Amino acid sequence: MEYNLVATTTFGLEGITAKELKALGYEDLKVENGKVHFEGDEMDIAIANVHLRTADRVFIKMAEFEARSFEELFQGTKAVKWSEIIPQDGVMHVVGKSVKSTLFSVPDCQSIVKKAIVTSMSEDYGVTHFSEDGPVYKIEVSILKDVVTLSIDTSGVGLHKRGYREEAGIAPLKETLAAALVLISRWKEEYTLVDPFCGSGTILIEAAMIMQNIAPGLCRNFVSETWPTIGKDIYEQVKEGAERSIKKKDIKLIGYDIDGRMLKIARSNAQKAGVSNYIEFQKRDFKEFSSSEKNAFIIINPPYGVILGEKKEVEELYKYLGMNKRKLDTWDFNILTSYEGFESPFGRKATKNRKLYNGKLKCYYYQYFDNEKIKNHGDMVVNHI
Repeated sequence: MEYNLVATTTFGLEGITAKELKALGYEDLKVENGKVHFEGDEMDIAIANVHLRTADRVFIKMAEFEARSFEELFQGTKAVKWSEIIPQDGVMHVVGKSVKSTLFSVPDCQSIVKKAIVTSMSEDYGVTHFSEDGPVYKIEVSILKDVVTLSIDTSGVGLHKRGYREEAGIAPLKETLAAALVLISRWKEEYTLVDPFCGSGTILIEAAMIMQNIAPGLCRNFVSETWPTIGKDIYEQVKEGAERSIKKKDIKLIGYDIDGRMLKIARSNAQKAGVSNYIEFQKRDFKEFSSSEKNAFIIINPPYGVILGEKKEVEELYKYLGMNKRKLDTWDFNILTSYEGFESPFGRKATKNRKLYNGKLKCYYYQYFDNEKIKNHGDMVVNHI
């Protein structure tokens, strides 16, 4: 069965997720704020969930229609063939949001949608009571400017939950964003990659997984695995294919942190992710950082000053970063920060910067392209399944 599928993303990552989908072989993509639309069947749902690194979730879009009254919402929802996906014992969990719409009461909208789904399924199954003790179906009703979108979540737990990170630091970076930082850097396998504030190791772990083509969803489960229309067999086929696609490249990644406890967590996370052989973690203050390598890369998510530390301390830290950049003048530096005016203490305007969101915090990704051996600024490191 063909579905209208939607990969949702954090604002700013839509284009990166679209490139991932293109690399996986999908065409006719439609990109909008926080979403990438594509077509696919049950196998494609499994492929997207297992392989996408920068998406938050994968949804089946069931319907879209205008509604300015509860009656219109009810009839529009009832018209959908829910029984094609949801079995008689399915648990129907409705969540919702409403923005700039006549129907502004989300609890009321959720209640109406649930009632309409039950009515529709009652007509199709010929029963009036549903046990709701089977697989879970989280249905999202989203109303924007009186346009209702009804979707079913196929992922379950968010896709950033890879399964390797049980613990994180004080201000953790989502795995999906960490992967994006790597994908839009120019890092290639022949160069050393350094994270001088590695914390729980997320950037380096995601980088190693990308370069070894380890699918991010290989070691976790998805809610749609429990659905009779998809099931474990399809996911097992996709995961077996992903296993066969893993590469064994010779790469070198180095992580520094001043906190020994965080390094212990980082090593444990790398071990769980299957990339501990490629990452060297060292206890070291960034101020002691030095390297004799001619060409290498830094991808870093340093303290912002908003969450950690004081403004003066953070500015001092950014000055140290700038001093190191001047010494390592043939390295590429990639720095994510929400600190306004970062370039001033750093001492140099970025070659390129783009707006990204770390959670709800607006950040900028400052990129300094100085490794002259890397010619294609716009290339994105994406492996194929």
